Amino acid sequence: MERIVVDARGRSCPEPVILTKNALEQKAAGYEILVDNRTALGNVSRFLTHAGKTVKVEEQGEDFRILAE
Repeated sequence: MERIVVDARGRSCPEPVILTKNALEQKAAGYEILVDNRTALGNVSRFLTHAGKTVKVEEQGEDFRILAE
């Protein structure tokens, strides 16, 4: 299986969480979610954790890369 990339930069909550939820329904080996604000970072990370995923966050300039498996 492959990694699904979700680019949620420029989107306001709850859109990043909804996009992440839709990606999880595809049952990939891993997920990479890109967000550009701390609110989306917190909401998406919390959602992934509650979904049972292991979450790792990398800061890339003004953006955040959330890796989940």
